[in-house]
Amino acid sequence: MTLTNDAWTPSSPTAAPSVGWDLRVGDAWDLSAHIESASIDLVLTSPPYWGLRTYGLDHNEGVLDAWTATGNNPKSAPPYEWYRDNGGVLGLEPYPDWFVAHLVEIFRRIKNAMKPDANLWVNLGDTYFGRWSSIRDEGRQGLGKGERSRRRTPSGGVLHDKQLLMVPARFALAMQEDGWILRNDLVWSKPHVAPRPERDRLRLSHEHFFHFVSRSKVGRPAYYYDLDGVEPGALDVVTASPDRGDSAHSATFPMELVLPRVRSSSPPGGVVLDPFCGTGTTLVAALSEHRRAIGFELSEKFAGIARSRIEEIGILADAEVHS
Repeated sequence: MTLTNDAWTPSSPTAAPSVGWDLRVGDAWDLSAHIESASIDLVLTSPPYWGLRTYGLDHNEGVLDAWTATGNNPKSAPPYEWYRDNGGVLGLEPYPDWFVAHLVEIFRRIKNAMKPDANLWVNLGDTYFGRWSSIRDEGRQGLGKGERSRRRTPSGGVLHDKQLLMVPARFALAMQEDGWILRNDLVWSKPHVAPRPERDRLRLSHEHFFHFVSRSKVGRPAYYYDLDGVEPGALDVVTASPDRGDSAHSATFPMELVLPRVRSSSPPGGVVLDPFCGTGTTLVAALSEHRRAIGFELSEKFAGIARSRIEEIGILADAEVHS
Protein backbone atom coordinates (compact mmCIF):
# COMPACT_ATOMS: atom_id res chain seq x y z
CA MET A 1 0.00 0.00 0.00
CA THR A 2 1.44 3.37 -0.98
CA LEU A 3 0.20 6.91 -0.95
CA THR A 4 -0.61 7.92 -4.51
CA ASN A 5 -1.55 11.05 -6.40
CA ASP A 6 -4.70 9.62 -7.92
CA ALA A 7 -7.31 12.32 -8.42
CA TRP A 8 -10.83 12.04 -7.12
CA THR A 9 -12.77 14.19 -9.54
CA PRO A 10 -16.42 15.26 -9.68
CA SER A 11 -16.74 13.50 -13.03
CA SER A 12 -16.08 10.15 -11.36
CA PRO A 13 -17.75 10.19 -7.93
CA THR A 14 -16.68 7.43 -5.63
CA ALA A 15 -18.99 4.64 -4.68
CA ALA A 16 -18.63 2.75 -1.44
CA PRO A 17 -15.86 0.16 -1.65
CA SER A 18 -17.30 -3.27 -2.47
CA VAL A 19 -15.16 -4.73 0.31
CA GLY A 20 -12.52 -3.36 2.61
CA TRP A 21 -11.77 0.32 2.84
CA ASP A 22 -10.88 3.54 1.05
CA LEU A 23 -8.78 6.31 2.60
CA ARG A 24 -8.52 9.76 0.98
CA VAL A 25 -6.01 12.44 1.92
CA GLY A 26 -7.59 15.87 1.70
CA ASP A 27 -10.15 18.27 3.11
CA ALA A 28 -13.47 16.73 4.18
CA TRP A 29 -15.27 19.66 2.55
CA ASP A 30 -13.87 18.81 -0.87
CA LEU A 31 -13.96 15.04 -0.63
CA SER A 32 -17.48 14.72 0.75
CA ALA A 33 -18.86 16.49 -2.31
CA HIS A 34 -17.83 13.55 -4.48
CA ILE A 35 -19.31 10.65 -2.54
CA GLU A 36 -22.17 8.92 -4.25
CA SER A 37 -25.42 10.30 -2.83
CA ALA A 38 -27.38 8.17 -0.35
CA SER A 39 -24.54 5.63 -0.03
CA ILE A 40 -23.41 6.00 3.60
CA ASP A 41 -25.02 4.15 6.52
CA LEU A 42 -23.11 5.78 9.36
CA VAL A 43 -20.94 8.86 9.80
CA LEU A 44 -18.85 8.49 12.97
CA THR A 45 -16.21 11.09 13.66
CA SER A 46 -14.30 13.31 16.06
CA PRO A 47 -13.46 16.59 14.31
CA PRO A 48 -10.71 18.90 15.56
CA TYR A 49 -11.73 20.67 18.76
CA TRP A 50 -11.69 24.45 18.74
CA GLY A 51 -8.50 26.24 19.70
CA LEU A 52 -6.48 23.35 21.12
CA ARG A 53 -4.08 21.88 18.53
CA THR A 54 -2.64 22.65 15.10
CA TYR A 55 -1.73 19.01 14.30
CA GLY A 56 1.24 20.40 12.40
CA LEU A 57 -0.92 22.25 9.86
CA ASP A 58 -0.11 25.77 8.66
CA HIS A 59 -2.76 28.31 9.66
CA ASN A 60 -3.05 31.92 8.46
CA GLU A 61 -3.31 34.05 11.60
CA GLY A 62 -4.36 36.98 9.41
CA VAL A 63 -7.56 35.37 8.17
CA LEU A 64 -9.73 37.54 10.44
CA ASP A 65 -8.11 40.70 9.08
CA ALA A 66 -8.66 39.45 5.53
CA TRP A 67 -12.35 38.89 6.28
CA THR A 68 -12.95 42.29 7.88
CA ALA A 69 -10.84 44.20 5.32
CA THR A 70 -13.75 44.14 2.88
CA GLY A 71 -16.28 45.37 5.42
CA ASN A 72 -17.49 42.04 6.76
CA ASN A 73 -18.68 41.73 10.35
CA PRO A 74 -15.99 39.85 12.30
CA LYS A 75 -18.64 37.96 14.29
CA SER A 76 -20.31 36.74 11.09
CA ALA A 77 -18.58 33.53 9.98
CA PRO A 78 -17.31 33.42 6.40
CA PRO A 79 -18.22 30.41 4.26
CA TYR A 80 -15.91 27.52 5.05
CA GLU A 81 -14.56 27.40 1.51
CA TRP A 82 -13.54 31.07 1.70
CA TYR A 83 -11.95 30.51 5.11
CA ARG A 84 -10.02 27.47 3.92
CA ASP A 85 -8.93 29.10 0.67
CA ASN A 86 -7.58 32.05 2.66
CA GLY A 87 -5.35 29.84 4.78
CA GLY A 88 -7.71 29.02 7.65
CA VAL A 89 -7.61 25.61 9.35
CA LEU A 90 -10.68 23.99 10.88
CA GLY A 91 -10.44 24.26 14.66
CA LEU A 92 -8.22 27.35 14.58
CA GLU A 93 -10.94 29.88 13.73
CA PRO A 94 -10.57 33.24 15.53
CA TYR A 95 -14.01 32.78 17.10
CA PRO A 96 -15.73 29.61 18.34
CA ASP A 97 -18.88 30.67 16.48
CA TRP A 98 -16.93 30.50 13.22
CA PHE A 99 -15.85 26.98 14.10
CA VAL A 100 -19.41 25.88 14.85
CA ALA A 101 -20.70 27.40 11.61
CA HIS A 102 -18.01 25.64 9.59
CA LEU A 103 -18.71 22.26 11.18
CA VAL A 104 -22.43 22.63 10.47
CA GLU A 105 -21.64 23.57 6.88
CA ILE A 106 -19.42 20.51 6.39
CA PHE A 107 -21.99 18.13 7.87
CA ARG A 108 -24.69 19.69 5.70
CA ARG A 109 -22.65 18.71 2.66
CA ILE A 110 -21.98 15.22 4.05
CA LYS A 111 -25.72 14.77 4.63
CA ASN A 112 -26.26 14.36 0.89
CA ALA A 113 -24.10 11.23 0.95
CA MET A 114 -26.05 9.67 3.82
CA LYS A 115 -28.91 7.26 3.33
CA PRO A 116 -32.30 8.46 4.60
CA ASP A 117 -32.02 6.03 7.53
CA ALA A 118 -28.36 6.80 8.28
CA ASN A 119 -26.91 7.94 11.60
CA LEU A 120 -24.38 10.65 12.47
CA TRP A 121 -22.27 10.49 15.64
CA VAL A 122 -19.99 13.46 16.45
CA ASN A 123 -17.53 13.56 19.36
CA LEU A 124 -16.60 17.02 20.68
CA GLY A 125 -14.82 18.34 23.73
CA ASP A 126 -14.91 21.80 25.30
CA THR A 127 -12.33 24.40 26.21
CA TYR A 128 -11.86 27.51 28.31
CA PHE A 129 -11.25 30.97 26.91
CA GLY A 130 -8.12 32.89 27.77
CA ARG A 131 -6.51 35.79 25.96
CA TRP A 132 -3.14 34.13 26.45
CA SER A 133 -4.16 30.52 25.96
CA SER A 134 -1.71 28.42 24.00
CA ILE A 135 -2.44 26.14 21.08
CA ARG A 136 -0.35 22.99 21.10
CA ASP A 137 1.17 21.55 17.95
CA GLU A 138 0.65 17.97 19.15
CA GLY A 139 0.02 16.10 22.40
CA ARG A 140 -2.61 16.11 25.10
CA GLN A 141 -3.82 19.30 26.71
CA GLY A 142 -1.61 20.04 29.67
CA LEU A 143 1.05 17.54 28.65
CA GLY A 144 3.78 17.15 26.10
CA LYS A 145 6.75 19.15 24.94
CA GLY A 146 5.58 20.11 21.45
CA GLU A 147 5.68 23.63 20.06
CA ARG A 148 2.96 26.05 21.09
CA SER A 149 1.44 29.19 19.63
CA ARG A 150 -0.80 31.81 21.21
CA ARG A 151 -4.53 31.81 20.55
CA ARG A 152 -5.33 35.10 18.83
CA THR A 153 -9.00 35.55 19.61
CA PRO A 154 -10.27 39.02 20.54
CA SER A 155 -12.00 39.10 23.92
CA GLY A 156 -15.43 40.57 24.53
CA GLY A 157 -18.95 39.36 25.18
CA VAL A 158 -18.86 35.74 26.33
CA LEU A 159 -15.18 35.54 25.34
CA HIS A 160 -13.86 36.35 28.77
CA ASP A 161 -10.91 34.91 30.67
CA LYS A 162 -11.73 31.66 32.50
CA GLN A 163 -15.01 31.22 30.61
CA LEU A 164 -16.03 27.65 29.74
CA LEU A 165 -17.17 28.18 26.16
CA MET A 166 -19.79 25.42 25.84
CA VAL A 167 -18.66 24.72 22.27
CA PRO A 168 -20.29 21.26 22.11
CA ALA A 169 -23.64 22.69 23.22
CA ARG A 170 -23.40 25.52 20.69
CA PHE A 171 -22.66 22.97 17.99
CA ALA A 172 -25.59 20.71 18.93
CA LEU A 173 -28.04 23.62 18.94
CA ALA A 174 -26.72 24.88 15.60
CA MET A 175 -27.17 21.42 14.09
CA GLN A 176 -30.77 21.34 15.32
CA GLU A 177 -31.37 24.72 13.72
CA ASP A 178 -29.92 23.33 10.50
CA GLY A 179 -32.54 20.58 10.38
CA TRP A 180 -30.96 17.65 12.20
CA ILE A 181 -32.75 15.63 14.87
CA LEU A 182 -30.64 15.18 18.01
CA ARG A 183 -31.37 11.75 19.49
CA ASN A 184 -28.75 11.54 22.24
CA ASP A 185 -26.08 13.53 24.00
CA LEU A 186 -23.89 10.65 25.13
CA VAL A 187 -21.47 11.74 27.83
CA TRP A 188 -18.05 10.13 27.60
CA SER A 189 -16.69 10.05 31.15
CA LYS A 190 -12.91 9.72 31.37
CA PRO A 191 -11.74 8.16 34.65
CA HIS A 192 -8.13 9.24 34.20
CA VAL A 193 -7.38 12.79 33.05
CA ALA A 194 -4.18 14.77 32.73
CA PRO A 195 -3.08 16.90 35.68
CA ARG A 196 -3.82 20.61 35.43
CA PRO A 197 -2.16 23.58 37.16
CA GLU A 198 -5.42 25.47 37.88
CA ARG A 199 -6.50 25.62 41.53
CA ASP A 200 -9.83 27.43 41.06
CA ARG A 201 -11.93 24.88 39.14
CA LEU A 202 -12.54 21.17 38.65
CA ARG A 203 -10.74 19.27 35.90
CA LEU A 204 -12.66 18.52 32.73
CA SER A 205 -13.22 14.77 32.65
CA HIS A 206 -15.93 14.31 30.05
CA GLU A 207 -16.68 14.90 26.40
CA HIS A 208 -19.84 14.76 24.33
CA PHE A 209 -20.86 12.26 21.66
CA PHE A 210 -23.89 13.62 19.80
CA HIS A 211 -26.21 11.31 17.86
CA PHE A 212 -28.03 12.99 14.96
CA VAL A 213 -30.45 11.66 12.36
CA SER A 214 -32.21 13.26 9.41
CA ARG A 215 -35.74 14.54 9.51
CA SER A 216 -38.33 12.47 7.69
CA LYS A 217 -40.40 14.17 5.02
CA VAL A 218 -43.52 12.73 6.65
CA GLY A 219 -43.96 11.64 10.25
CA ARG A 220 -41.30 10.75 12.77
CA PRO A 221 -37.64 10.16 11.84
CA ALA A 222 -36.98 6.59 10.69
CA TYR A 223 -33.40 5.39 11.02
CA TYR A 224 -31.42 2.19 11.55
CA TYR A 225 -30.77 1.38 15.21
CA ASP A 226 -30.02 -1.87 17.01
CA LEU A 227 -30.16 -1.35 20.76
CA ASP A 228 -28.62 -4.78 21.32
CA GLY A 229 -25.36 -3.37 19.97
CA VAL A 230 -24.79 -0.77 22.69
CA GLU A 231 -23.19 -1.04 26.12
CA PRO A 232 -24.92 -3.05 28.89
CA GLY A 233 -27.69 -0.97 30.41
CA ALA A 234 -28.02 1.29 27.34
CA LEU A 235 -27.20 4.41 29.39
CA ASP A 236 -26.18 7.80 27.98
CA VAL A 237 -23.07 8.03 30.18
CA VAL A 238 -20.18 5.76 29.19
CA THR A 239 -16.93 5.51 31.15
CA ALA A 240 -13.83 4.76 29.09
CA SER A 241 -10.20 5.80 29.22
CA PRO A 242 -8.84 7.59 26.12
CA ASP A 243 -6.51 5.62 23.91
CA ARG A 244 -2.88 6.52 24.43
CA GLY A 245 -2.63 7.67 20.84
CA ASP A 246 -0.43 6.94 17.89
CA SER A 247 2.71 8.86 16.95
CA ALA A 248 1.72 12.20 18.54
CA HIS A 249 -1.96 12.09 17.56
CA SER A 250 -3.09 11.61 21.15
CA ALA A 251 -6.60 13.01 20.71
CA THR A 252 -7.87 9.50 20.09
CA PHE A 253 -11.27 8.26 21.21
CA PRO A 254 -11.17 4.71 22.57
CA MET A 255 -12.20 1.65 20.59
CA GLU A 256 -14.56 0.58 23.38
CA LEU A 257 -16.50 3.81 22.85
CA VAL A 258 -16.58 3.50 19.06
CA LEU A 259 -17.48 -0.18 18.60
CA PRO A 260 -20.96 0.09 20.17
CA ARG A 261 -21.76 3.03 17.89
CA VAL A 262 -20.77 0.97 14.84
CA ARG A 263 -22.76 -2.07 15.99
CA SER A 264 -25.89 -0.15 16.91
CA SER A 265 -25.98 2.50 14.19
CA SER A 266 -25.03 0.66 10.98
CA PRO A 267 -26.21 -2.64 9.48
CA PRO A 268 -23.80 -5.55 8.95
CA GLY A 269 -22.03 -4.97 5.65
CA GLY A 270 -22.94 -1.28 5.77
CA VAL A 271 -20.70 1.66 4.91
CA VAL A 272 -19.12 3.80 7.63
CA LEU A 273 -17.56 7.21 6.89
CA ASP A 274 -15.17 9.14 9.12
CA PRO A 275 -14.50 12.54 7.48
CA PHE A 276 -11.86 13.45 10.11
CA CYS A 277 -10.37 9.99 10.55
CA GLY A 278 -7.03 10.89 12.15
CA THR A 279 -5.16 7.67 12.81
CA GLY A 280 -8.10 5.50 11.80
CA THR A 281 -9.84 4.30 14.96
CA THR A 282 -13.28 4.48 13.34
CA LEU A 283 -12.05 2.68 10.23
CA VAL A 284 -10.50 -0.13 12.27
CA ALA A 285 -13.68 -0.46 14.34
CA ALA A 286 -15.88 -0.58 11.24
CA LEU A 287 -13.74 -3.20 9.52
CA SER A 288 -13.55 -5.27 12.69
CA GLU A 289 -17.36 -5.37 12.72
CA HIS A 290 -17.55 -6.42 9.06
CA ARG A 291 -18.56 -3.01 7.75
CA ARG A 292 -16.97 -1.18 4.86
CA ALA A 293 -15.03 1.97 5.72
CA ILE A 294 -14.23 5.31 4.09
CA GLY A 295 -11.91 7.82 5.73
CA PHE A 296 -10.84 11.39 4.98
CA GLU A 297 -7.77 12.89 6.60
CA LEU A 298 -6.06 16.21 5.91
CA SER A 299 -2.68 15.07 7.25
CA GLU A 300 -0.69 12.60 5.14
CA LYS A 301 1.20 11.65 8.30
CA PHE A 302 -1.92 10.54 10.15
CA ALA A 303 -3.38 8.92 7.03
CA GLY A 304 -0.24 6.81 6.81
CA ILE A 305 -0.65 5.74 10.44
CA ALA A 306 -4.28 4.84 9.77
CA ARG A 307 -3.24 2.72 6.82
CA SER A 308 -0.67 0.88 8.94
CA ARG A 309 -3.23 0.19 11.67
CA ILE A 310 -5.64 -1.30 9.14
CA GLU A 311 -2.92 -3.45 7.62
CA GLU A 312 -2.07 -4.76 11.09
CA ILE A 313 -5.53 -6.32 11.40
CA GLY A 314 -5.13 -7.94 8.00
CA ILE A 315 -7.71 -5.97 6.00
CA LEU A 316 -5.94 -5.72 2.67
CA ALA A 317 -8.54 -6.26 -0.05
CA ASP A 318 -9.50 -3.22 -2.12
CA ALA A 319 -7.53 -0.97 0.21
CA GLU A 320 -6.69 2.42 -1.26
CA VAL A 321 -4.95 5.52 -0.01
CA HIS A 322 -5.15 8.58 -2.25
CA SER A 323 -3.81 12.07 -1.92
